[in-house]
Amino acid sequence: MNTFQIMLEALDSLMANKIRSGLTILGIVIGVAAVIAIMALGRGAQAEITRQLNGIGSNRIYVMSGSRDQDLRNPEPLTLGDARALADPFQAPDIAAVAPMIASDLELAASGESFSVPVTGVTPEYALVENEQVSEGEFITLNQLNARSAVVVIGTETARKLFGRESGVTGLTIRIAGQPFRVSGLLIPKGGAGLGSQTPDDRAFVPLSTAQARLMQRKVHDSVDAIETSTASTDSVDQAVDEISGILRIRHRTNIGEDDFNVMTQQQMLSTDSSVVGVMTLFLGGVAAISLLVGGIGIMNIMLVSVSERTREIGLRKAIGARKPDILAQFMSEAILLSLSGGLIGILLAWLIASLVAWVASGSGTPFQPEIGLDAVALATLFSMAVGLLFGLYPAYRAANLQPVDALRYE
Repeated sequence: MNTFQIMLEALDSLMANKIRSGLTILGIVIGVAAVIAIMALGRGAQAEITRQLNGIGSNRIYVMSGSRDQDLRNPEPLTLGDARALADPFQAPDIAAVAPMIASDLELAASGESFSVPVTGVTPEYALVENEQVSEGEFITLNQLNARSAVVVIGTETARKLFGRESGVTGLTIRIAGQPFRVSGLLIPKGGAGLGSQTPDDRAFVPLSTAQARLMQRKVHDSVDAIETSTASTDSVDQAVDEISGILRIRHRTNIGEDDFNVMTQQQMLSTDSSVVGVMTLFLGGVAAISLLVGGIGIMNIMLVSVSERTREIGLRKAIGARKPDILAQFMSEAILLSLSGGLIGILLAWLIASLVAWVASGSGTPFQPEIGLDAVALATLFSMAVGLLFGLYPAYRAANLQPVDALRYE
């Protein structure tokens, strides 16, 4: 019996019990679709993280209080003095701009609307470091910083929530934590997704001096939450990191290996975020793969039932000359057809899921595109076939070893 005839007979046998075969295939379909869809979402997330961080620029360096390597209960805070030292071209010639900042979620209110928004106290240099631009008005100025002016620059999403429009808001008044502030500028929208329910356009900036005096008091008066810096080119990032570390070690009186601050480059942030997404993708993919094993058990169960139902048929085949390899090949081909059909349908379902996620993300203004890789498709397909082979082997072996006399007597 050739391979084509074996496959035809296997197909006829499966089609004779369509509902049973369909339910058996369902487990494989769900497993394959889940594995491929999760891997596609993970790759899409990694690509989006890379795109956003590359859009910001790879010459950013972030300095925060505390150490990644030590458990410091009371690290010395970063201060405006630290920021001024980093901005000194004689001490740090590779640093182009320095922007100290403090931040907190505060309530904004206007026109009867109120909600919580990330409010950041910054200096004019922040716009240079983060490449912030305004569509109307102006960003925080040096005069406003020195005068502790009650002005605020807001994102387009914040403007929409407060005033119901995304333009013509300069000069209007809003309240931040109950205090009046005049809108001095409107940021150009960035789009994309932020943390939680926030977006990059749902934010507000005030002068750092105003934030320290009126909105976000800290235990140390001139302390800041972080210092963001940028270099003139990506080639000088490593030198700038060494300069930052050296200056802060001297100011904080710490030795190498005992830093009470953390310096992180854009590339390190990208690697960290990608690693987290990769681990989560592998974990969820592993969980989804369990459903493939469940589907395989379903195949074994159905094939054992099929062997039991067709015992007389097997005995008759053997009596008229069918060999043991022929019976083995027939039942193995049925198991492979079940798993392979489930795999192909699962691939189609995964593509539909990825397309649906991309459509929903596009409709919500989030540029997120799941990426279905050929390796994920090949891996899921081969795994589903392996499941069919593994769980179809025992029923096929059992059928092939039935004795013709005993099989013909079976009722």
